[in-house]
Amino acid sequence: MRDSIDIRLDDQHIERTTLTGEALLSAGRHLIAQRLLEQNIAGVEPLSAENPLIFSAGPFAGTNFSNANRLSVGCKSPLTGGIKEANSGGTFAFAMGQLQIATLTLHGVADDWVLIRITKDGAINFVDASPYLGLGNVECARRLHEQYGDKISLALCGPVGEYQGLMAGISFSDTDNRPSRLAARGGVGAVMGSKKVKAIVMDKLKMPPLHDRKKVMGAVREYGKQLDAGPVIQVLKSTGTAMVGDITNYMGAMPVRNFSAGQLVDREQETFKLGGDYIRELNTARGGDTSHACMPGCLIKCSNVYVDDSGRELVSPLEYETLGLLGSNCGLTDPDDVARLNETANDLGIDSIELGATIGVLMEAGEGEFGDVAFMQRCLDELYTDSERGRLLAQGTAAVGKALQVARIPVIKNQAISAYDPRLIEVTGISMMLTAQGADHTVGNAPTFPCEGETVATLVGESYKMQLNSAVADSLGLCIFGRTVTDPNLQLIADAINGAFGTAIAPAAIRELGAEALRLEKAFNRLAGFTEADDELPAFFHAEALPPSGKTARLNSAEVNQVMAGLL
Repeated sequence: MRDSIDIRLDDQHIERTTLTGEALLSAGRHLIAQRLLEQNIAGVEPLSAENPLIFSAGPFAGTNFSNANRLSVGCKSPLTGGIKEANSGGTFAFAMGQLQIATLTLHGVADDWVLIRITKDGAINFVDASPYLGLGNVECARRLHEQYGDKISLALCGPVGEYQGLMAGISFSDTDNRPSRLAARGGVGAVMGSKKVKAIVMDKLKMPPLHDRKKVMGAVREYGKQLDAGPVIQVLKSTGTAMVGDITNYMGAMPVRNFSAGQLVDREQETFKLGGDYIRELNTARGGDTSHACMPGCLIKCSNVYVDDSGRELVSPLEYETLGLLGSNCGLTDPDDVARLNETANDLGIDSIELGATIGVLMEAGEGEFGDVAFMQRCLDELYTDSERGRLLAQGTAAVGKALQVARIPVIKNQAISAYDPRLIEVTGISMMLTAQGADHTVGNAPTFPCEGETVATLVGESYKMQLNSAVADSLGLCIFGRTVTDPNLQLIADAINGAFGTAIAPAAIRELGAEALRLEKAFNRLAGFTEADDELPAFFHAEALPPSGKTARLNSAEVNQVMAGLL
């Protein structure tokens, strides 16, 4: 039994609905798509009072089930104009589960900036947020912990979200109370800012009651045992997501200088410093933490705490997508430079993918040189100021590229492409094309799938498989990195859900949850006015051969959609 809570911000009215049984199965992406469709949100203005902001935790939130405390944040995206589910680690879903809250939805707009305080006894209070306005996330979190103690979890609207910049995410507490885990993509932070909610402060309590605790704990142990036995999991635990950089740079599919090349360095001639191997050795020697859990209970621990040469913490985490977009895409070669910029981006509460792609476009336009760290820092400083230029930069890659009339603008549905060049990494490229979410690798990533010589139909089939697996995980609050265990063990997951809530859910229902989430998201975007043309790759991927491979894109919207239509 858990609550679904709706908060009407204009009059601070609170409505609670108790969810029981199979109603608790739908969470995350599935619940977000279902509710946005039911409430006819497709036609509303994303930054208007009519656009709800939904926080959803999965059925195992609040427990020590590895990988199962992910949070989904959803709304109509002000960046893409379509549906958005932004996913995050941290402790916020964990706190929701411990307070037996399945879903928290913000409706309308507050009269004045507020902080929403949710206590362990279930009380919801509204506090004047004016003392926290304009603060970076680090200082804001410090003051909130000073006021409310350490046994809380925070959701923060950062400085860019306050003025509704579209690259703003929502920042959540990590396991050490850093406000560094972001639901980053699609402008969800701008929606929080439009509602004048500066922060949500939620108590942590204790593991929620379970229908059959012994059965659930048995599933927790078995899931963890299988994770530990997985070789891919051991690599993630050792090198984190940065290891993907070693793969993509070797393949020649890493974004380099605004996607104009696919390889930053030839590893036979020069040391590649933006990958997992180099970063692990460097960070370990400095006393950093190379195996850090992004959320309670996680056994993979693919996050890290990256320190500089004096041992000072710079950022947690330093991950592949940031190393790719904010690093190689902008001509950087040193992880220290990327980490310092990432530290500032986290304080601003912004999407490092969108930020890196935006700065890459600025460099393409000649406003700065590739590799100029000082120029990049000045861009970040302008984002703090809410100046005219800062506001332009905060609108993201598509808006900046259009304003500067740049030919190479790496976006799909106005959202920056993740760090996988679709000319070579075609399965992920198809996922980014077809998803209703806007270009986003997390909806169906397969960077190592051998694409050379495969038919488009085969590639689309693999993309659908990965999209379905991701939709299942995102609809249950599970991390997609556990998919080598989750996907072949849906009976284990079903048994755990049944043990938790006394239900009789079958494995097929879990698979259908993901499939239906994909169909609902597509339906939302059709109602929002999207057509097949919105799924196209930017033209430069077809026109420009990618060094060193010489590949051009062969994927087009009509063909991939035709194949996908037969799978959905």
